[in-house]
Amino acid sequence: MPDPAVQGGAGAHDAWMARALELAAQGLFTTTPNPRVGCVLVRDGRVLGEGFHAVAGGPHAEAAALAAATAAGNDPRGATAYVTLEPCSHFGHTPPCAEALVAAGIGRVVAAMEDPNPKVAGRGLARLRAAGIEVVSGVRAAEALDINLGFVSRMTRGRPWLRLKVAASLDGRTALSNRVSQWITGEAARADGHAWRASACAVLTGIGTVREDDPQLTVRAVATPRQPLPVVVDSRLQLSPQARLLSGGRALVFAAVDDPAARSALEARGAEVVLCPNASGKVDLPAMLLEMGRRGINEVLVETGTRLNGSLLREGCVDELLAYLAPSVLGERALGMFDLPAMDELAQRATLRFMDVARVGDDLRLRAAVVAVPGPFQRS
Repeated sequence: MPDPAVQGGAGAHDAWMARALELAAQGLFTTTPNPRVGCVLVRDGRVLGEGFHAVAGGPHAEAAALAAATAAGNDPRGATAYVTLEPCSHFGHTPPCAEALVAAGIGRVVAAMEDPNPKVAGRGLARLRAAGIEVVSGVRAAEALDINLGFVSRMTRGRPWLRLKVAASLDGRTALSNRVSQWITGEAARADGHAWRASACAVLTGIGTVREDDPQLTVRAVATPRQPLPVVVDSRLQLSPQARLLSGGRALVFAAVDDPAARSALEARGAEVVLCPNASGKVDLPAMLLEMGRRGINEVLVETGTRLNGSLLREGCVDELLAYLAPSVLGERALGMFDLPAMDELAQRATLRFMDVARVGDDLRLRAAVVAVPGPFQRS
């Protein structure tokens, strides 16, 4: 592959940054609470070393790439480092990557985006420039943001990115009137949904879904090195200690009313109960997300019923809709995606922006970002 830095021109660095993003994706399931980052060291069209951040507390992508170059007998002096996130400039579990790049004699750093972490926030790039290193930023920034939506959300808003998953017929129905829903979508779509589970830090559901379906909330259809944290919205602590989602020995339960006996029974199964009431005696959903952010949770996948779906949307908690649409029609008596109040005019509707549309088996997968939700919890 020719060195795009040598070729020059608009988008000249894209090819190498694409490789760095591929490397970053290798940490998709394992880096929490840290971001997913990849790095490629290139000189004269040749890769000297590459690496990615694999696990929190382990080497960062830049350090891994420098180590790979050294192991291969390659001198990185004067090379270009392509990194999907601004090199860190502070001491954490590992030394600052900006200093490591300076010490290695790197000649140019191409970063996809700046780090939103207040401990970095431009300081890494400033340190590189101060050392005489050429810095380019913003290459494939949208893709770098997409792979780290949760980390960016937590750094900038103090709360995780909430992705709400639904499987529905083409007319937007998620279950028959008798609540039978298995299976509206096909096997390929269900496996794809499990891949999104695997990439999430937590999978959230409501007590109604637990009582009706007793879900496991585990990743089973794809390989994963770790399971997401089960989270239940359970205002009155009705969760059974025998619920299958507790079989992993850990769970987070958000309640509005304390019940010492019920809480003790859940804690004996490894669950942690957090009281988070609002003025109506329900779980304060925005406050719940802030609490999850404080715990280092970057991404939440919601798999629940129409009532909690509607509440999360109304209260401005939903960032993204992940919808699988099957080529079937269930009719108006079947259950919809969201339990929402009746609207008198279209100006009251929630608006979204399509992010991606893909064919998965016989079904369609739609990703759409929530743009605005009118009403008392307006989001814009």
